[in-house]
Amino acid sequence: MRRIGDTAIAAVTVIALGSGVWLLDGPTGTHAPPQPPAAEGRPDPGAERLSAPALPPSPPIRIRIPSIRVDAPLTGLGLTRSGSLDVPPAGNKNLAGWYEAGTTPGEKGTAIVAGHVDNTDGPAVFYDLGALRRGAAVELDRRDGSVALFTVDAVEVYQARDFPDDKVYGAARRPELRVITCGGGYSKTTGYQGNVVVFAHLTGSR
Repeated sequence: MRRIGDTAIAAVTVIALGSGVWLLDGPTGTHAPPQPPAAEGRPDPGAERLSAPALPPSPPIRIRIPSIRVDAPLTGLGLTRSGSLDVPPAGNKNLAGWYEAGTTPGEKGTAIVAGHVDNTDGPAVFYDLGALRRGAAVELDRRDGSVALFTVDAVEVYQARDFPDDKVYGAARRPELRVITCGGGYSKTTGYQGNVVVFAHLTGSR
């Protein structure tokens, strides 16, 4: 279990963020979502120097990632009975969620956003998340009218058995963000094999 705020989250919590069913209707690999190259996993040595001061807590209402054409509303996510992070309704392909019992994006700590890579009809909100690159911008509109501006430090993909819950969900000394979806290849019998995780930190606001 990994504690975010005052709530413990079970490891490997968002493995069900995609059905992959629609992949079976086409040639193998033709429609597979992009996966990050290994080089993107290396941390940016200058990232710590570029951190912006933390913002007051305020719930996020929208996420934008211009480089991969994401512009989506956010819904609050809780925990399932097993203690894992719940997921947004799969029927709305342009909806993402944030863990509302934890850190709000922009305040000190680790904020969590999750969304589907696909649903039964095809690509969903975070289908292209694996194509994101270090230095890309992630913007979170907040309920107080401010916008928290994050910069991507790394994009990694993990198999389910190797998911590093400490690294992904662990406490941070500065405002950080994790954006998570399914990835790591797809199997007809077991579904997606892992998760794509974007690591970002606050670099500004407006």
